[in-house]
Amino acid sequence: MRKIICSMLTLAIIGLANFGYSQEAGSEAKKFDIYTDKSSPNNHYAPSGWMGDTGDLGLDDQNMENPFSGATCIKIVYSAKKSQNQGWAGIYWQSPPNNWGNRKGGFDLTGFNKLVFKARGAKGGEVITRVKVGGIGIGRDVPYPDSGEKETGPIQLTNEWKEYSVNLVGVDLSYISGGFGLIFNADQNPQGATVYIDDIYFTFDPDLQPESKTANFPFYVYSDAGSLDNHFIPSGWMPATAVKDVRMNIYSKDNPYSGKTCIRVEYKNNSGTRWAGIYWQNPANNWGERDGGFDLTGATKLTFWARGEKGGERIEEFKVGGIMGKYSDSDTASIGPVVLTKEWKKYTIDLRGKDLGYIIGGFAWSTNIDVNPGGAVFYLDEIRYEK
Repeated sequence: MRKIICSMLTLAIIGLANFGYSQEAGSEAKKFDIYTDKSSPNNHYAPSGWMGDTGDLGLDDQNMENPFSGATCIKIVYSAKKSQNQGWAGIYWQSPPNNWGNRKGGFDLTGFNKLVFKARGAKGGEVITRVKVGGIGIGRDVPYPDSGEKETGPIQLTNEWKEYSVNLVGVDLSYISGGFGLIFNADQNPQGATVYIDDIYFTFDPDLQPESKTANFPFYVYSDAGSLDNHFIPSGWMPATAVKDVRMNIYSKDNPYSGKTCIRVEYKNNSGTRWAGIYWQNPANNWGERDGGFDLTGATKLTFWARGEKGGERIEEFKVGGIMGKYSDSDTASIGPVVLTKEWKKYTIDLRGKDLGYIIGGFAWSTNIDVNPGGAVFYLDEIRYEK
């Protein structure tokens, strides 16, 4: 009887390995491949989930230009032409292909705690804005959302192969249909980017510790367009009609306060909604339905510089935090209304006594047509958290 039970257990373990699911952390199988070589039978997930300015992307997953190992690697060309007016583009490796949570698929990767990949740029200096694991369908009304997600970045590449990783300690990997994702931003790659990726796989690292979200100060929301120091993304347009009412240029060279660029915002009541605003979020488009944000404990203030194009422009509120949902911001603080002058002026949001342990909404502004009858043009720069 004991021999029969042992044989059954052995067959079960072999069956799981052949089916492609993860093994327990203590087992011998500690590697689950997404891509090793174009022809590898061990590859899982397909690069089918194209996002954003999809016309700006080109992908060759059997490229033979100096692969890291084997016969092929992945070549991605990002033009940054904003073909769909998004300013960003990305690709998800999905299971099954083209699965956005509408059908069952994916893998149980329980037991792994790290994603590893090799990457290089064609010239060096190319920036991968975000690297993602999971996240498909989270916060959306779909029947099969991923069980968890994690992202890291930005990553600035060299022209030599280098290993990068995503720390997955504490992430629920029991159902992952979005195994790997890359996102490129036009602001960090204004001339486009050509990058090479190879040897993408999940593994288990027994020495890996949970990644700290605690910030080092100063902690920037915006320093300069394309800066690797920038955190949070201006993705939270309020309300939905704001896309008709607001034009924002984060590359403006119209007399920045510091550096090469500043943010130019033009507001008009084109939609008739009569108000508009923008949240800087982490991750992008996160209204509290997914985990993200930063631990900004220790910050006593958020400072920023602002000016109006003519003077007299009125911003009803500048804000920190306040996003509510399954993953709500831990606190909120604001100033306003603020009447801008034509000259740059420093403003401060007092954060003393605030719980900043979890902040998704790093910065926000809002205004309306009643206090700006002719609309408003204003500028922002050097948005940062300080001790």
